[in-house]
Amino acid sequence: MITFTVHSDAEGINALAASASPNDLSGNRHRQLIGWIGIVLPLVLIGLALWRDGWEQVKNLESISAYYYSGGVAAFLGMLVALALFLFAYRGYKDTDLNKYNWADRAAAMVAAGSAIVVAFFPTMAPKGVVALLWWKSWVGVLHHVAAFVLFAMFAIFALWLFRLKPDGKRGLESWRDRVYLVCGVMIVVCIVWAGYNGWNGLPIFWPESFALLFFSASWLVKGYAPRKLGAMVASVPKSS
Repeated sequence: MITFTVHSDAEGINALAASASPNDLSGNRHRQLIGWIGIVLPLVLIGLALWRDGWEQVKNLESISAYYYSGGVAAFLGMLVALALFLFAYRGYKDTDLNKYNWADRAAAMVAAGSAIVVAFFPTMAPKGVVALLWWKSWVGVLHHVAAFVLFAMFAIFALWLFRLKPDGKRGLESWRDRVYLVCGVMIVVCIVWAGYNGWNGLPIFWPESFALLFFSASWLVKGYAPRKLGAMVASVPKSS
């Protein structure tokens, strides 16, 4: 016998509708797309590189940026450009009598978008076993690393400050969502320090970068009410009894 949880589906839809703010200039789907890009990027890069290049080459790719020199280059460039475009288009929440921080939403998004473009088009140094690009210069690598640092710093600013702002300008910790943003922001900072330490000591930085992307993605997905949307979808699935 099949039963349908119609009431649960309606409750989920109502909850999603309630999550929308009349002052929201971007929408939750916009935030969810930004979040999903961050989660999918490392997985797609690893999969494509293993498929096209094999393990012997992949093991020399010590950073996400090094996948520019792998079979995953199209995904690396395409997803970074897509992320940049979504960030360029991000509008945050409009200015009201209670909200005075639309300028900060826009500024952080624009800086992050510009940084993502620089990371994509000014690659890092070629990894071991790969012929260096003829046009690559040391200043290109410096610019790449500066842009990558700024990009992750903007991710931390969104999670630690902008996502937690309340109408009175204070940062909240009242809800589980606020606590998730705080944890994600702190962990992004930890990953930045971890990557800096590894880079300074000649160690791989792929994992600190990947974890930073994971926490960045989690904060944007929660901000976009993705857990609530997934819950509504699960509740609407027919259940057998």
